[in-house]
Amino acid sequence: MKQYLLSIDAGTTSARCILFDRKGAVCAVAQKELHLSYPQDGWVEQDAAEIWAVQLQVCREALKTCGAKPEQIAAIGITNQRETTVVWDRATGEPIAPAIVWQCRRTAEMADELRCRGLEQMLRDKTGLVVDAYFSATKLRWILDNVPDARRRAEQGELLFGTVDSWLIWNLTGGKRHVTDASNAARTMLFDIHALCWDEDILRELDIPSGMLPDVVPSSGIAAYTDAALFGREIPIAGIAGDQQAALFGQTCFAPGEAKNTYGTGCFLLMNTGEKPVSSENGLLTTVAWNIGGRVTYALEGSVFVAGAAIQWLRDDLKLVDSAAQSEEIARSTADTGGVYLVPAFTGLGAPYWDPYARGTLIGLTRASNRAHIVRAALESLAYQTADVLYVMQKDAGLVLQHLRADGGASANNFLMQFQADIVDVLVERPACVETTALGAAFLAGLAVGVWKDEEDIRRTVARDRTFAPQMESERRSRLLAGWHRAVSRAMGWAAPD
Repeated sequence: MKQYLLSIDAGTTSARCILFDRKGAVCAVAQKELHLSYPQDGWVEQDAAEIWAVQLQVCREALKTCGAKPEQIAAIGITNQRETTVVWDRATGEPIAPAIVWQCRRTAEMADELRCRGLEQMLRDKTGLVVDAYFSATKLRWILDNVPDARRRAEQGELLFGTVDSWLIWNLTGGKRHVTDASNAARTMLFDIHALCWDEDILRELDIPSGMLPDVVPSSGIAAYTDAALFGREIPIAGIAGDQQAALFGQTCFAPGEAKNTYGTGCFLLMNTGEKPVSSENGLLTTVAWNIGGRVTYALEGSVFVAGAAIQWLRDDLKLVDSAAQSEEIARSTADTGGVYLVPAFTGLGAPYWDPYARGTLIGLTRASNRAHIVRAALESLAYQTADVLYVMQKDAGLVLQHLRADGGASANNFLMQFQADIVDVLVERPACVETTALGAAFLAGLAVGVWKDEEDIRRTVARDRTFAPQMESERRSRLLAGWHRAVSRAMGWAAPD
């Protein structure tokens, strides 16, 4: 009887379910878009109940499409948008407020306050993170401070906090399990990545009750079983990882120095640094990649807040393209951007700038500028932001990359992949299966239940689709990067308080 791994890919803009077989082949896909709301400038929210309902729907659709029976599902792997913060009632399972999405900047001033209190170094040393509104800690504190009666209820043990993985597992198990894995815990700014536990000093400084927090379990290992009523039998939930760590695993970056970039809503570059965390001097994050069999692997990460979301903006708001795929054709219709740069700092800038007050900037416009220039500038902005992160990552790690593994939706864009290779001057490799985030979750789950024997067994299942070699002359590369950095300088600090 054929076995499948059911991979839940709980993204920011869509809920997806993919069924993989033992060869890592995609057997069925179901996907549905999720709504985001923007109630104020810089605020981003989602309905946590919708996240769960839609995710369950696409899981059932994928199973139906494939004709898979419940007993054919060897295990479930979960990968998720990280940092997004959900607080719900322990008894009823009802969220007490909208989920605060990782992109949300409402707590930027709270992060400033933590720095003013002299906590930045302590937080950096323990969590590996910079102090920023990006992470869950200030979002959770905001809910406790601003939702009526939330703090009292939390202190009395009535409320639970979780990132999206915890929220989904709580619902998948009928409220029986409240867990997360170390890769997700490491993104909250509440977790000591060295001691591998929630940090009491940080919880005290932020006034967050420890009873709200989930238990931390391995990234690969049976953490829970689904409620039998959902899929016809209890199915082990055996893989859990934040989306970027899952993509690193799905790209088989198992050795120190191997790196990948995922082009999703944001753009995320991760490098495996092995069993010892590497501190960054250049605004990168030190984080947990995964915890398997008691062995923790660490990574350096650079986070770009807006990548594919910029193309979505062109499509949905500016109406410059009918589809994301059309952006490649339009970009190729012009030899260059005509000097136009788009800095898509719609919710601030991530690594290596970490400026929550930066705002989107379209600069270099002349009367000759047209639709193609703007579309091409938007695509190029993904590559420029990646180049900024890759430069400081190599500096921190003390090595030069020979190749960069690319995945995520926008990696299917050949124009972008070639420009990426040109602007960073390294080989860019694209796997045959670009669904590496979901595949990583499936690998973690399958490893736990014996579908794959070990990492080498997994590595043999992954095939490469295409390699893009740099072709751009160094003088042109330097000139384009200099223009990009001038554009970034204009975007920074735009929304800073007077």
